[in-house]
Amino acid sequence: MTLDFADFYREAKDECLRTVVISTGDQEQAQDLVAEAFARACASWRQVSRHPNPKAWVVRTALNVRIDRWRIRRRELPLTPPMDTVMRDQDPADPAVIAAVRRLPERQRQVVALRLLLDLDTETTAETLGISPGTVKAHLSRAVAALREALDLKEQIS
Repeated sequence: MTLDFADFYREAKDECLRTVVISTGDQEQAQDLVAEAFARACASWRQVSRHPNPKAWVVRTALNVRIDRWRIRRRELPLTPPMDTVMRDQDPADPAVIAAVRRLPERQRQVVALRLLLDLDTETTAETLGISPGTVKAHLSRAVAALREALDLKEQIS
């Protein structure tokens, strides 16, 4: 039994948005990207509803839209560093954890968001990001080590 699009949207929108916010580090951009991804999902709902993980499809589409937009802007404007936008009060996570995750390289942030926030397995994360499962594991390992270091959790986590 497949969900209709409206039910899927209500169920998945917040989780997909949090995942893209963590991946991009920018609340407003993530909202725009997720809206675009859901619009595309709606337009292709027959195929998307049969996808093994429609939430992963939406997140991957949002991240692909970001890449496409970056490629277009890269040709039009000089590169500037992304603005660091603070997540709004919708996320109850510790600000120190959020800051530490934002300092991770983009691919590590994406892996952390997909594996830990969206709770995807290694294989699905790899497929979603277009990388190998070993690369997912390596990025997750490096990200966890960096987060432990940044949050000074070495002695607290065994």
